Amino acid sequence: MDTAKSATRQWACHLPRGPGMASLRGMTAPLIDPFARPISYLRVSVTDRCDFRCVYCMAEQMTFLPKKELLTLEELDRMCSTFIAMGVEKLRITGGEPLVRKDILTFFRAMSRHLNSGKLKELTLTTNGSQLRKYAAALADCGVRRINVSLDTLDDRKFAAITRWGRLAQVLDGIAAAQEAGMRVKINAVALKGFNEDELFTLQHWCAQNGMDLTWIEVMPMGDLGNEDRLDQYWALSDLRARLAERYTLTELAERTGGPARYVRLEETGQKIGFITPLTHNFCESCNRVRLTCTGELYMCLGQEDMADLRAPLRASPDNALLQDAIRAAIARKPKGHDFDYSRQSVSGQVTRHMSHTGG
Repeated sequence: MDTAKSATRQWACHLPRGPGMASLRGMTAPLIDPFARPISYLRVSVTDRCDFRCVYCMAEQMTFLPKKELLTLEELDRMCSTFIAMGVEKLRITGGEPLVRKDILTFFRAMSRHLNSGKLKELTLTTNGSQLRKYAAALADCGVRRINVSLDTLDDRKFAAITRWGRLAQVLDGIAAAQEAGMRVKINAVALKGFNEDELFTLQHWCAQNGMDLTWIEVMPMGDLGNEDRLDQYWALSDLRARLAERYTLTELAERTGGPARYVRLEETGQKIGFITPLTHNFCESCNRVRLTCTGELYMCLGQEDMADLRAPLRASPDNALLQDAIRAAIARKPKGHDFDYSRQSVSGQVTRHMSHTGG
């Protein structure tokens, strides 16, 4: 028997059975999860590797995946193009650090054709900023209009400590390069008790001076990092927001950017501040996104272990029918929400994989 046909039949026998499953192939209906949420946002990790070792993201001595296990750039193109054909309108590229992936601009150039066709509304990325001086202009040429840069402190010493391997000056230069290329930069800062509490207003003022929005993120219980105690690190954003309100007038904004952040405007400055609060405020009711790992695993929820293997149907046939069936079957399993909880004196709902595995 032909090898490709054998692989196809072997994969197909594992697809879910039941009413309507036989008719999934070839359907063009939008992706809707069991709770009537349209799935229009795909976050794609293109590598688990990074040139930093941030303490809340990965262990210092990480064992990275063998390169042969990663989806090739051509496979990433096919995978993302299939999602776009099924209604995904926003694509965020993550890692690890996405810009350390060899020849990554080839992938961005390939995705730009979907921007040109109008099927993709936004192509963006989350980065640590270390490689932006090298790639910013080329990314802008590919249609990237805004990016998120992860930056938790403006103190050189603390930056070196939190990233273990990073240099603050390199990141600040990368941010400048992105702005020079015409991209809008948003800073993502993880709120860490005892680490950057004293920089709340320093970071806010620096972002305002440089025309950047700022989003604060609650630290999430992901991965066994050995030396990091999530309870000790946890700084509730309700407290952070209350501190801002002591100095500024905060006005709630209805604006959404396709992600989980909720925004306020500081009336005295006009600056926009975002809050990603999976713990003090569950944002799952409006979740419109799924995450694809660099090995082709689809996680329907960041805070759950359930995932679907999309690499097998992708490689089983040059036709996309099996892949489309597998995607729809996965979306049909998307849960209502995550189980993260810090309300007790132990971390509940912790997932074992590192953040770098799923994609930041």
